[in-house]
Amino acid sequence: MKYLNAAIALAACLAIALSLALHYIVGTSSEVADLPLLIVVVSGGGVLVFRLIVGVFRGEFGSDLLAGISIATSIVLGQYMAGALVVLMLSGGSALEDYAMRRASSVLDALARRMPSLAHRRQGLEMVDIPAASVKPGDELVVLPHELCPVDGMVVEGQSSMDESYLTGEPYRMSKTPGAQVISGAINGEAVLIIRATHEARDSRYAKIMGVMEASRQRRPRMRRIADKLGALYTPIAVFIAIGAWWFFGSPERFLAVLVVATPCPLIIAIPTAIIGAISWCAKRGIIIKDPVVLERAPMCTVLITDKTGTLTVGEPSFESIEARGMSEQEVLQLAGSLERYSKHPLAQSVIKAAGDRHIVLGDAGEVNEKPGEGLVGVVRGRRVKITGRRTMHAEATKEFAQAAAGLECVVLVDDQVVAVLRFRDEARPDSFQFVSHLGQAHGFKDVILLSGDRSQEVQYLADQLQIAKLYAGKSPEEKVEIVREETRRAQTLYLGDGINDAPALTAATVGVAFGPRSDITSEAAGAVILEPSLRKVDQLLHISSHLRRVAFQSAVGGMVLSIGGMCLAALGFLTPVWGALLQEAIDLFAVLNALRAASLGDARSNHI
Repeated sequence: MKYLNAAIALAACLAIALSLALHYIVGTSSEVADLPLLIVVVSGGGVLVFRLIVGVFRGEFGSDLLAGISIATSIVLGQYMAGALVVLMLSGGSALEDYAMRRASSVLDALARRMPSLAHRRQGLEMVDIPAASVKPGDELVVLPHELCPVDGMVVEGQSSMDESYLTGEPYRMSKTPGAQVISGAINGEAVLIIRATHEARDSRYAKIMGVMEASRQRRPRMRRIADKLGALYTPIAVFIAIGAWWFFGSPERFLAVLVVATPCPLIIAIPTAIIGAISWCAKRGIIIKDPVVLERAPMCTVLITDKTGTLTVGEPSFESIEARGMSEQEVLQLAGSLERYSKHPLAQSVIKAAGDRHIVLGDAGEVNEKPGEGLVGVVRGRRVKITGRRTMHAEATKEFAQAAAGLECVVLVDDQVVAVLRFRDEARPDSFQFVSHLGQAHGFKDVILLSGDRSQEVQYLADQLQIAKLYAGKSPEEKVEIVREETRRAQTLYLGDGINDAPALTAATVGVAFGPRSDITSEAAGAVILEPSLRKVDQLLHISSHLRRVAFQSAVGGMVLSIGGMCLAALGFLTPVWGALLQEAIDLFAVLNALRAASLGDARSNHI
């Protein structure tokens, strides 16, 4: 039953092709050539009409109902080719809807593929591979370089760094030393770590994200399409005019003529044509539309909920400032940069780049040592240099230096004297402010919400920069999705995010947009994916979705108005069924040609930021 619609559509295609071959190539009689069409209209059309009848008893009235009536009418009129074409359109559209629903389930498949399945348990001096599901709290596990951490735990041996940005929203590779917490799904750095499991795999962070993902998918409502909404209005009007013509004039021929004119091709063909055109326009600009509902619903969204790290910010720590005492900034950066060349710390490259930006020539360092929890130590130009965190030092030693309100920082000591504090920050993208300020006037957004797993100081700093009044900081994926659900209950929401921790929230929002293909999971969870990390592309998506909605409504409503006019002429006897069919073809041509404008949006309209 899962592929029944696709099977009916394929059968209709084969029947049409066979009928044309029999009639024009073999030269058989019309009765023989029409036989394949009659079979597919009666069998495949019968299944579709039965479904529509069941829908009517449930109170569902859409554009498909007229197509069902058209199928029955084609049998009465002996117009089997028309009936087969209607069967093809109706079953083909349903098959595409079935495919879209199956694609939603692939999010869980992507999560399962990335979920750690193997763990290396340490037993004495040996390492034994076991299924991650078999790990028990207290087991000591070996996490090799560049591997996914299989469960939540605590480091007991080794020193490395882990990329947790997909899971926590923190933009930095986090240093891991004995005593540090690790979470499942994080990617280990260059060195081996020995961890002690604190949870079973089923209770770990990654498993919880997957559970939230499943719950989000199950709660996501099936969205009504534009054609269904318009069809709910159009279908009763068409049926009323047809029945009225038969009853008032006593002419079944007028009833049939009205139904022929009423065939809802502007709804069945024009709107998909506009959507395909818009999808093509987006694809050429690096915007992948995975679910056409995004294009239909994005213009209706009034609340934008956005992640911070990697979305509104660059996603990498950059050098912000230096506060020096008793030594020039140039000297400090030369000594610190020379030493950092020998470090794998997440901030090392930022220090080296800061020195390079100031054209400082770096030297060599000797006696380099980086003990867990003590920082980086070495000798540069005969001076003992140490780079460490403020929390590793006595408060008295750094009292002359201002406390950082946000961001990361490190302390530089030369010959055991504190000489400077270096500060770093994940800066906003160059176009972030323009993008946020542009949303209300250009796209009708009433609220912008900053929702992040990062620390409150960092989130507040960015919110102040971008003038975002409403923010949430330090939120887990579970908390994120609950906030998105609550906002979506009040208004239509668009969620913009880029990490695995955003995947559940992407599915909970009215529209989910993945900003950059950072992971298969995020891309699968979203209805649209922005391949290039540029907020200008998000703006383009919003513009093309608004343009599509206008064009789709013009095509559908314009076609409906013309069809209703034709139905009135047919009811009054001015159109026979044959002329009604010709008029309907002209209306269809108008609707489809207008719908093609969805792919003609110029770049000027979409480059406002």
